[in-house]
Amino acid sequence: MNFEELCLDPRILRAVTEMGFEQASPIQAQAIPVAIEGRDMIGQAQTGTGK
Repeated sequence: MNFEELCLDPRILRAVTEMGFEQASPIQAQAIPVAIEGRDMIGQAQTGTGK
């Protein structure tokens, strides 16, 4: 999933794009929509996966 599909604030999307990131990691793709909704979550992923 790319970051544009995550409905991020345009300022955040621009910053992510400027840093060179194009694709969200699996943990990001699952967690970002939950966080945007303001819900609590617990996530687990290996080190280096972009938590």
